[in-house]
Amino acid sequence: MRSNYKKVLVTGGCGFIGTEVVNQLLEKGYEVRVIDDLSKPESSIKKGYEFIRGDLTKQSVADKAFNGVDVCINLAAKIGGIGYFHKLPATILSENNRVYSATFNSAVKNRIKRMVYISSSMVFESTNRFPSREEHVAKIPPPVTAYGFSKLSGEWYCKAFAEEFGLKYTICRPFNAYGPNEIPGKEIGYAHVIPDLVKKIDQGQYPLEMLGNGKQTRCFTHVSDLARGIIAVTESKKAENEDFNIADSREITMLELARILWNLCGKKEPFRTRKVESFRYDIKRRVPDVSKIKKLVKWEAKIDLEEGLKEFISWYRERKTK
Repeated sequence: MRSNYKKVLVTGGCGFIGTEVVNQLLEKGYEVRVIDDLSKPESSIKKGYEFIRGDLTKQSVADKAFNGVDVCINLAAKIGGIGYFHKLPATILSENNRVYSATFNSAVKNRIKRMVYISSSMVFESTNRFPSREEHVAKIPPPVTAYGFSKLSGEWYCKAFAEEFGLKYTICRPFNAYGPNEIPGKEIGYAHVIPDLVKKIDQGQYPLEMLGNGKQTRCFTHVSDLARGIIAVTESKKAENEDFNIADSREITMLELARILWNLCGKKEPFRTRKVESFRYDIKRRVPDVSKIKKLVKWEAKIDLEEGLKEFISWYRERKTK
């Protein structure tokens, strides 16, 4: 289904998730404008869209980006793995707040039709309700990390700007995106767990170092499925002023994930791990309820985890040879 939107702005459109969102928008025939500061190692400019390089913490830059667009998919944020959250909490909180302030004000000034805000599963950091439903966010304690709190703050921007200015919104909460084009970090925890583990396995680390006891659980969503979900809610009238978990709801422990990656990487040695002290904030369990997006938007994840991991490993190894 196509919406009545013609021109779509994607902030952070050169990053990991943004690149896939932009590719799918172009395939569907949308006119796309991308703004990105190209601060991520994997950031790159592709053909087929209008590009602005700029810092969205600056109001004048945001005003330029939002001029003449119908809808914004707002991905711009300081983001990384668990180690990144712990090392730069003040930067994350401050910079993300400035991005939200500038982008939401520009959305109102330019009278766009809707703000599609990309939040995070990290807003559920403090929950003890599983699987986590959208309405739980209002009933649980706030997130414990600066990143999680900053993403929750963005959700409040959506509601506050809707209440005061009538700006329509949709909140998307991705759960643990993975897939090609996400490169490992230089330090453990700077990227997400799948790139980190593949890098360590491929470099021959043995036993494989795991943060904590490996019993932490997550639900991993392929970036292609995630982008398809973001676009689906953007196009849906039923998604106006609603929030959605976007995820593959298969729950897996980090130990199980590591074992699967070990085997997919073709390792001959018996699978062995060595416990490394985890970070202060290491959420033990995160699993979503995805019934709302299935019911209202008819979206569900399609890509099997093992198949997606095979694809990532192939991409990672091909990239190393270039």
